[in-house]
Amino acid sequence: MEYKLREFRETDLDSLIKQLNNPNVMKWKSDSYPYPFTIEDGKKILSRYMNNNKPATHLAIEVNGEAVGAIHVRVDTDIYEKNAEISLWLGEDYWTTWLAVKATREFVEYIFNSFDVERIYARMFATNSNPMALIRLGFKVEAKLEKARFKNGEFYDEVIMSKLRQ
Repeated sequence: MEYKLREFRETDLDSLIKQLNNPNVMKWKSDSYPYPFTIEDGKKILSRYMNNNKPATHLAIEVNGEAVGAIHVRVDTDIYEKNAEISLWLGEDYWTTWLAVKATREFVEYIFNSFDVERIYARMFATNSNPMALIRLGFKVEAKLEKARFKNGEFYDEVIMSKLRQ
């Protein structure tokens, strides 16, 4: 599947709403992403994605001209300044396409080339399938935190994985 990573545009609003107004996608998102996902929610999130940071910290995952997901980096501060946290979401139609692995591989390279970090890490629901995808990219499991997340009245374990600059 052909894709590209690019900066978000105002014209991505409809696609963002379409992809995020899905309970299966939102099940894995933090509560800062409301559900149902409205036009106003989309405008707020899109504004956050279009933060004009250089280098860019939020990139759209585009397929056939449409933003079908997003990948983000947040560089830590203070004594953690050499660490960066990544996160990714994809529209449900793209979950079984290897797109997450391909986009993450490219984004990890982008981060190491664009930011002064030595370690990239990801935190995710332990029940999510992303841990296997990250293992394929050289990430290692650092920890499993029991009942670390609470969403929709349920506790979930969290997995933390990382990859070091080589």
